[in-house]
Amino acid sequence: MVSLTAVDRVDTLPADAFRRRFKKPARPVIMEGLTRDWPAREKWSVDYLKAVAGDRVVPLYDSKPARNRKHQHAPAARMPLSDYLDRLAAGENDLRLFFFNLLDEAPALQEDFRFPDEVGLKFFRRLPVLFMGGKGARVQMHFDIDLADIFLCHFGGPKDVMLFPPEQTRHLYHVPFSFSSLFDVRYDEPDYGKYPALRYAQGFEATLHHGDVLYMPPGYWHFIRYPEISFSMALRAFPRQPGDFLRMVNNIIGIRTVEGLMRKVVGQPWNDWNERRAVSRTHRRLGITAADSA
Repeated sequence: MVSLTAVDRVDTLPADAFRRRFKKPARPVIMEGLTRDWPAREKWSVDYLKAVAGDRVVPLYDSKPARNRKHQHAPAARMPLSDYLDRLAAGENDLRLFFFNLLDEAPALQEDFRFPDEVGLKFFRRLPVLFMGGKGARVQMHFDIDLADIFLCHFGGPKDVMLFPPEQTRHLYHVPFSFSSLFDVRYDEPDYGKYPALRYAQGFEATLHHGDVLYMPPGYWHFIRYPEISFSMALRAFPRQPGDFLRMVNNIIGIRTVEGLMRKVVGQPWNDWNERRAVSRTHRRLGITAADSA
């Protein structure tokens, strides 16, 4: 494993303590008691989701990298949520539910939780979104382009999360014009011969359990592994400082637009070029030579 420190765990935090200990230093934390009085803590399960929103047709995403001219965020399949949940129960571990908007798709679920305003953040109330995966599913190392403060509220079985702050980007084989690491890099089973920069990476690790809430500071890289079927709801507070806001806009309108256009026009050569650059730029910045990697 790469060098990882366990994420701190607390019960709950008032706004001043949260800001001083975690928001200001941009350090993740797990709050075990934040959902204690939410109906979701007792009610939310796979069977409950099936009953409330099982008829909704949802886009699903696999773990394969987008190739040729396929958009990197194009879904791999669509099906009713109930069918997807049945597939998870039968052993499906590749297809994942991604960014399922509760207010648009399952408004009844909004009665089961509340926004944790007591921590002092201004949450965007139109975008509580759900993520789900089956036993053995993995999510490629990436960071969220909106640079939001994220509260990941977890339910169901455990979920393993590996986190790296933005300053660790130089060690993570960041693919240019994307928001992800090189697909072949395995952070839970690192190949130091092929990817020697991983020896220098320093991050955090956490296992989330039912009812836990993980705070992820803006721009944090995260890799996720599902030991069991589980799901998480992300609540977001968008950046308010001018510099952070401009970086968010550049990510969404600038970088993503360029990447989509070049992928559509150039196709696979564009993808291949960026993947080679992910390796060459990482090694050059760290002074790693060909003799240092196998």
